[in-house]
Amino acid sequence: MIRDIYTEDHEAFRQTVRQFVGKEIVPHIPEWEAAGLVPRELFRKSAEIGINGLQIPEEFGGGGVDSFRFNAIVLEENGYAAATLGGLQVHLCTVLPYFLEFADENQKARWLPGFADGSLVSSIAMTEPGTGSDLAGITTTAVRDGDSYILNGAKTFITGGINADLVVVVARTSDGRGNRRQGLSLLVVESGMPGFSRGRNLDKMGLKAQDTAELLFDDVRVPAANLLGTEGEAFTMLTANLPQERLTIAVTAQATAMAALQMAIDYVKERKVFGQRVADFQNTKFVLADCATELEAGQALVDRAITALDAGTLTAADAAKAKLFCTEMQSRVIDRCLQLHGGYGYMREYPISRLYTDARVSRIFGGTSEVMKSVVSKSLDL
Repeated sequence: MIRDIYTEDHEAFRQTVRQFVGKEIVPHIPEWEAAGLVPRELFRKSAEIGINGLQIPEEFGGGGVDSFRFNAIVLEENGYAAATLGGLQVHLCTVLPYFLEFADENQKARWLPGFADGSLVSSIAMTEPGTGSDLAGITTTAVRDGDSYILNGAKTFITGGINADLVVVVARTSDGRGNRRQGLSLLVVESGMPGFSRGRNLDKMGLKAQDTAELLFDDVRVPAANLLGTEGEAFTMLTANLPQERLTIAVTAQATAMAALQMAIDYVKERKVFGQRVADFQNTKFVLADCATELEAGQALVDRAITALDAGTLTAADAAKAKLFCTEMQSRVIDRCLQLHGGYGYMREYPISRLYTDARVSRIFGGTSEVMKSVVSKSLDL
């Protein structure tokens, strides 16, 4: 399909990323899935070709790029290859923006060089065992004690939580004076702080190579210098970054669905049943035509959202529309493409099988499809 949001510079970068994914990621997926996480070395290798520091200012060792388009290319190439970035996607597209936007100059000098060279890995800890999408219901507490906060609580489903050196923890620092959305703060917890421990690397249906952890905080003394942004304003900060986070998920969903379509096309052209190619059956043609049409619509939504994000005009509702449509479409398309593989589609040796299980969480994390519908409905004054 024709796209007009990328320049020659973008496409040159795409070729570099494509080679990196093909050499450094795809061959290692089985061993990483067996291990339950990607090796730390992946972050250093991706940093060597500039992926980690794309949006980090040059003074801190980054590329100083304002545009999200380069990030989108990384996500797309990974999706087209049916590969895995482990926690790198969250590290770059979800967590880094908080440091770029809300860290003070001392914090940027402490942490951004490590982000850029791959020596520091980050994650963000929002979800708790009893809260899910209800951020206002967070019960993890951080009580000010002199020049520190005493942090107590537990988090779960934390992407990159095993590998992370820095964890941005959402904690309640005050009761919010009756407003549950007030009184939440962001604290940067560093690996090795006494009282900070990691629980299980959770055993998931899909995304096997992406570490997803339980994190525990037992009287962790976090320096006040590790407060990110303004105390009590975490909800506003989190809300500000949600459009990019949801767009990131939409971009990945679109790319993996496109990968599934190509896999199905290649397979049905070669596979024969009842004396003819699977591709020659009218049903096959109609199914793939439906998939191609849905993908065209999804790409239009994604490209419009990427353009709006770069322009600073991407609304919460439009980001929700992109995530809602693309993740629901992703599941439909991959399911249909797996069906065309027949029994082989159910075998782990075929990448379409991994795409199927990996895709299921897209409609859950970053806000469920039901939450996306609520966001969109509010924009309709409903």
